[in-house]
Amino acid sequence: MRKSLFILLLSLLVTIPTALFSAGSDPNCNTRYPVILAHGMGAQAKIVNVVDYWWGIEDALEDEGADVYVTSVNGMDSTANKAASFKRQFLNILAITGKTKANIIGHSHGTIYTRYAISNLALSGKVASYTSLSGPHRGSSVADLMFKMVPNQGWSIVGGALDIVYTFVFGDKNPNSLANGLEVTRSYMNNTFNPNCPNKSGIYYQSITSKIKYVSNSLVLQVPWLICKAYEGDNDGLVSVNSAKWGTFRGVVEGAAWAGGVDHLNIVNQFFGITPGFDAPQFYIDIVADLKNKGY
Repeated sequence: MRKSLFILLLSLLVTIPTALFSAGSDPNCNTRYPVILAHGMGAQAKIVNVVDYWWGIEDALEDEGADVYVTSVNGMDSTANKAASFKRQFLNILAITGKTKANIIGHSHGTIYTRYAISNLALSGKVASYTSLSGPHRGSSVADLMFKMVPNQGWSIVGGALDIVYTFVFGDKNPNSLANGLEVTRSYMNNTFNPNCPNKSGIYYQSITSKIKYVSNSLVLQVPWLICKAYEGDNDGLVSVNSAKWGTFRGVVEGAAWAGGVDHLNIVNQFFGITPGFDAPQFYIDIVADLKNKGY
C-alpha cells in the first residue's frame, strides 16, 4: 500500500510539470498558413549574429502551435532591394511548407519592404494576411530631422560611413544606408511610395502600433520621442500613431497603467525581453490566434 502510494506521488510530480509547461498543448496559433516575421531597419533577424531581433517571440508562437519562419534582409538598404531579398525567402518558405499562401507580420521598415513585395513583385496572390506593427507608412519626422541636420553635400559621406559599419559589423551585403534613410522620410512615403504601392484585393491588411506615454523603457528613444511628439503627436519614439495606421487599424498598445508606455523596441520584446508593463510574447500570441480565428 505504502509502495503504491509512493509510486502514485512520484508519477504526479513528473506529469504535473509536463502538463503545465509542455509546448503546443493548446494550439491557439496553428493558423491555416505559416507565419513569416519580417524585421525592421538597422538590423537583421539575428543582430550581429548574436541577438534575436524577435526576442522570445518565435518560440512563444511555436509553443502555441504556430508554424513560424523568420526572414532576414540587409539592415540598411533601399526598400526595393530589401523587398527582392524578402521575396526570394518568402517563396522558399512556401516551397518548404507546401502551402500556397502565408501570413506576413512586419515590424517598422519590415512593414514597408513587404508591402512593396506584395504590390510590385507579384506576391499578392500568395499572401493571406498582412500585419503591420509600428510601420512608418507616412514616414517619420525623426528621419526628416536627421536629413535637415546634415547638409545635402554630407549625405553621401554619412551614408558611406554607415555602409562600412553595416558591412563589417552587421554583415550586410552591399548596403545602401542613404537610400534607406531617404525612403522613410515623410515626403518620400507620402508622395512616392504610397501612390505606387496600393493594397491588393484578397489580402487582409491590418495594423497595430504602440506609444510612449511619458518615458521610453529603452531610454535611447526618449529624445526621438520628444522630437516626433512635437511634429506628429503620439508616437513610439520613431513612428507616430498616425503614420502607423494602414488597412484595418487595430489600436494602440500602451502597456500597464503604471508603465511609461511601449516604445518602438519594446513591441519586438527588446531589449532582451525587458519590457516593463508589456508582455510582448502574449501580444504576438493574441495576434496570431486572431488570424487563426479569421481563417488565415
